[in-house]
Amino acid sequence: MNTVTSTVSAAPRQRSQGVWAAAWLRMKADRVGMFCMAVVAVFLVLVVLTGAGVLARDWQRELGVPNAPPTFVGPAPAESSEAIAAPKGPNVDLSDIDPLAPRYAEWAERAKAYKSEDIVKSQTLPFGGDRLGRDVLAKVMKGAEVSIMVGVLAAVVATLIGTVLGALSGFFGGRVGDLLEWVYNVFTAIPSILLIFAFAVIFGRGVLSVVMILGLAGWTGIYRLIRAEFIKHSSREYVRAAEAIGASRGSRMFKHILPNVSHVALVQLSLHVVSFIKSEVILSYLGLGVGVDQVSWGTMLSEAQGELILGYWWQLAAVTAFMAVFVTAFALFTDALRDALDPKLRGLE
Repeated sequence: MNTVTSTVSAAPRQRSQGVWAAAWLRMKADRVGMFCMAVVAVFLVLVVLTGAGVLARDWQRELGVPNAPPTFVGPAPAESSEAIAAPKGPNVDLSDIDPLAPRYAEWAERAKAYKSEDIVKSQTLPFGGDRLGRDVLAKVMKGAEVSIMVGVLAAVVATLIGTVLGALSGFFGGRVGDLLEWVYNVFTAIPSILLIFAFAVIFGRGVLSVVMILGLAGWTGIYRLIRAEFIKHSSREYVRAAEAIGASRGSRMFKHILPNVSHVALVQLSLHVVSFIKSEVILSYLGLGVGVDQVSWGTMLSEAQGELILGYWWQLAAVTAFMAVFVTAFALFTDALRDALDPKLRGLE
């Protein structure tokens, strides 16, 4: 008997695997999800470096000639100012067309005298230049900082609002639940695009304004999911046990129930990041997003609209490529994260 007891006591105690540890193991088994997570991490590092001024610090500097082509395309064919100004046809006196034409050569010589010798604008840039000669590559990296930061912060605001209100409505019910349900119904009764435009008129333009606009307009879906989870968990045994030992309502809500539904909020947070980045692009494209002194993917698309008509396609191609890669990678990463945090989707319950 003593031998059996000693053998049992000497056996190593196996610790049960935690929820997050098990989710990480499932996440590592998804190669596509891990690759997309690496791509998202690269973009987040890019946002940090541009925010710190390490990258794209001189994005407003005019490094090239206006609408400089990408380097792999080569410089645009140069035309002399005389050829452009001179009308076609023999024996045409420029002074008859433009009385200031005889002074143009004199003014050009004076401009050369005042022109700094160390400022030489490039004929080409790696990804091309915009209408002012600014590097498109630096602009798209700076625009990534603004667009991704707006998407992440707005998703955090919406998740916090939806989680707190959903927890209160699902846990307390009664009049509190009825009041919050009325607020929810008011917000969902208004078309989302009209609600965003209404908040845009109130808050104006700017990064923080866009964050508040999207956060206040996008919390309703998170609220409904969190409310349903709190209603379901409020009647479970572990919550009743916590109530029996004297745990307060706040403790039961945020220490017992919230950790068990946090995966729902986390997945909704990641889903809303992609949605809000797209919304920021639309708002900035319509002139309701970030300020005129800032650049985002939306403002770049708005500028590219006029350039594309003239045949300058490189700014549109650069911002579309960057945005497509990030949005696609983040969407696939979100799917992998949802599968890893919810074992039911893989039959691992």
